[in-house]
Amino acid sequence: MSLAAPLLLLLAILRTPLFVVIALSAMIGFHNQEVDLSIISIEVYRLAEMPVLLAIPLFTFAGYLLGEGNASTRLVNLTNSLLGWVPGGLAIVAIFACALFTAFTGASGITIVALGGLLYPALKQAGYLENFNLGLLTSSGSLGLLFAPSLPLILYGVVAQQMDLDQPVSISDLFLAGIFPGLLMLAMLSFYSMLQPRDRSRREAFDPQAALAAILAAKWEIPLPFLVLGGIYGGYFAVSEAAAVTAVYVLVVEVLIIREIKISELPGIMREAMMLVGGIMIIIGVSLASTNYLIDAEVPTRMFAFIQSHIDEKLTFLILLNLFLLALGMMLDIFSAIVIIVPIILPIAVGYGIHPVHLGIIFLANMQLGYFTPPVGMNLFIASYRFEKPVMTLYLATIPFFVVLLIAVLIITYWPALSLTLLDG
Repeated sequence: MSLAAPLLLLLAILRTPLFVVIALSAMIGFHNQEVDLSIISIEVYRLAEMPVLLAIPLFTFAGYLLGEGNASTRLVNLTNSLLGWVPGGLAIVAIFACALFTAFTGASGITIVALGGLLYPALKQAGYLENFNLGLLTSSGSLGLLFAPSLPLILYGVVAQQMDLDQPVSISDLFLAGIFPGLLMLAMLSFYSMLQPRDRSRREAFDPQAALAAILAAKWEIPLPFLVLGGIYGGYFAVSEAAAVTAVYVLVVEVLIIREIKISELPGIMREAMMLVGGIMIIIGVSLASTNYLIDAEVPTRMFAFIQSHIDEKLTFLILLNLFLLALGMMLDIFSAIVIIVPIILPIAVGYGIHPVHLGIIFLANMQLGYFTPPVGMNLFIASYRFEKPVMTLYLATIPFFVVLLIAVLIITYWPALSLTLLDG
């Protein structure tokens, strides 16, 4: 057992696939407790039986289809025609377009790559300063993780449901809980954007005809949020059924109606989408086994007792939690962070009286910020590659946006009603 920890650390340093490290840690733990290793297979089978898990591949496939078509262009044109005339209009367009795109694709890096080429030259032409443009697009690339049908929201719910908590954690509750915190982030960034200096002569007047044309062009994308949220909260179908309806809807629209994707291209798109899903699923499977080991070994209970002996107040715990999650967001991708860290911190947070749904929003809001936190935030390097700018330039450009969103994260953390009001209603 004494060699297990160094061995696992060495495997991680050597970039061994994450699921191998997690599975090996669970196997070593169960072996030392003399528990039959078939428990791992049982956990994988239990995972396959969860109906809500169907939502992950279906929403992922729909997001990849939208990314392959010209939905991003129509989305930008629509928001620009409706909001481009207000002060800070195009910047607000970029914020909302990135948030919507990330919500459906579930990946911030894809948003920067897909929308950056459209929005960066447009912002420059509209008279915004270079550093503002770079900072806005780099930070906005991670917006949208709090909005349905974000994959991280679903994944957090799946992991939390395995923890046998007194307070249930449903996916639909997480979808509701993310609305106001997500809107707060968008509103604060929009207000900051409205204060930015620009050449006012380049501001376009509102054009009803252009707006109508943009609405008609995006007539197939506009119903999507209403289809997902309206269907779930109207009681017409469950989350997994909403995912199936969304996937079929996007498939029919993109392939048969507007025909932006050829039938011959579908196998390649499916393969790319399911490679992402497969990676997530296998990590979840072995992580559930690892979680069971942690619970059996009373690791969260012991950690809670240790932390409680040093930290008496909930407020102090939340401050340390924010610092920990910001650092985590720089080092781990969000999917890995959820399946590895949530089973550990969730019981501890509940012990301090934090609602598990609120913790999910805190977790994702911090991870969203960690994506572009210097020095190793992933989106900094993606944006550096996409816009062909030095990483140091991106560091400086994102500082104001980091401060604005950090304030938003603190509000979300210390004002639980913002996340839980719709649940109580």
